[in-house]
Amino acid sequence: MTKIDVISGFLGAGKTTLIQKLLKEAWQGEQVVLIENEFGEIGIDGGFLKEAGIEITEMNSGCICCSLVGDFGTALKDVMAKFTPDRIVIEPSGVGKLSDVVRAIESADLGDGVELNSAIVVVDATKAKLYVKNFGEFFINQVEHAGTIILSRTGKITDDKLKVAVDLLREHNKEATIITTPWEQITGQSIKETMEGADDLLEELLKEVTAKHHHDEDECDDPDCECHHHHHHDHDEEEHEHHHHHDHDEEEHEHHHHHHDGEECDDPECECHHHHHHGHHHADDVFTSWGMETPAKYSKDEIEGFLGKLTDAVTYGMVLRAKGMVPAEDGSWIYFDYVPGESNVRTGAPQPTGKFCVIGSKLNEEELEELFKK
Repeated sequence: MTKIDVISGFLGAGKTTLIQKLLKEAWQGEQVVLIENEFGEIGIDGGFLKEAGIEITEMNSGCICCSLVGDFGTALKDVMAKFTPDRIVIEPSGVGKLSDVVRAIESADLGDGVELNSAIVVVDATKAKLYVKNFGEFFINQVEHAGTIILSRTGKITDDKLKVAVDLLREHNKEATIITTPWEQITGQSIKETMEGADDLLEELLKEVTAKHHHDEDECDDPDCECHHHHHHDHDEEEHEHHHHHDHDEEEHEHHHHHHDGEECDDPECECHHHHHHGHHHADDVFTSWGMETPAKYSKDEIEGFLGKLTDAVTYGMVLRAKGMVPAEDGSWIYFDYVPGESNVRTGAPQPTGKFCVIGSKLNEEELEELFKK
């Protein structure tokens, strides 16, 4: 029996970190295949996870919903035929709806030897309040359809703020198990057992998503396309990540960026207006990604300096996620991750060439290239 685990969540929520923990502490000895839908021109996460000996199938064709319509079922069948894995882990792009991912798995007709084992969402506890307030239907879909909600970064907030985050999530999913313990204090095996304990809820989820029609037919001209069904508020997630862990910052950010729910917004070109009134957008209409491959060598200080400048939205656009791996002067390799308010620079395994990838809204590609090039 092959188990399928879907690990969803916004960009920067901690999906890759969670997968790495589960690989080390819960899935040892299993043949595990990771399928990820990368939003971006250059696949990066595959490089991070190859260190764990995992076979990666990257689909860089844009939003996950477009991939799901065409090659997703084929990719699943190819994986089954080629590897006969014990477990398939699907890490959707942050711009895909969890219900659509589950529906795509069910419609792929994989046979009796495959079961959907878990459907989870990783939520950054420091930003849950903003997710719910500002990112509307897209975020809520992920929460509603998760059997387990795994909160990340809970060690960075007070008990009172954690309770607020849990209460907000409970408004949209009263049944799911919510893991609130900081990850460093809990074993991957315990997380695995919790994920797999939501069998009854998962059955209800499957009934729900398979019973629903793929579309609101009044709003979709293409009967074969699921993309219109996705409410791409990932840029919201990401814009919201510009709040730096303080309530007054959060309130300021909400005021300046997404306090207007369409009715309060007089600018018809404003993306906030579009998102609250027209949920049926392609991710490509909202997000852009910029990537660069380079053999140039960098220092850790240089990379940290670059990441520190990405908060300048006027110059670079709204950068929601940056990641990559580049060679260092001393022969080692530098890996980095960035979400607004938090960055991580570390040493990693050598790669065929250096890569930068930036995802955001209204990116200024010329300025980004100027920033990173040597």
